[in-house]
Amino acid sequence: MSLLTISPAAMENYAFEIVETARLIRREANKRAAVLGATKAQWRVLAWLKRTGDGARQIDLAEGLDVEPITLCRMIDRLEEAGLVERRRDEADRRAWRIHLTAAAAPVLAKLEEMGRTFNADMLRGISEAERAALLKLLARLRDNLDQNEQELETA
Repeated sequence: MSLLTISPAAMENYAFEIVETARLIRREANKRAAVLGATKAQWRVLAWLKRTGDGARQIDLAEGLDVEPITLCRMIDRLEEAGLVERRRDEADRRAWRIHLTAAAAPVLAKLEEMGRTFNADMLRGISEAERAALLKLLARLRDNLDQNEQELETA
């Protein structure tokens, strides 16, 4: 099926459903993270550092989280004040900072991970394993299509 055969109403519905679902996920994640004394944004920073490896450059972290560097700077300030991360100069580029998890982050991450497992279980209740796999595959394809479109626009 080509884009020409998809009605404008259907296209709007796809985008609306994805955006609305993401909004509800963010809202619920914020509520659950707040119970642990964290914000969803802080949770994302900690989880990203753990998943991608400790010592990410601050600019790469901002790009990976799709936030402005100044916004990330404030998040890191708060996480640093809480003793969960520390900034260290990048040895290869003295102008850059690398962000490292501290030992104090481990129990916080464990609580956030448990909360994430419960959240995912609640969110996916009633959805079969096959449907879950299909959903992940479709979302990955959407992201790939969007990445390809972005790359084509950049080279044009």
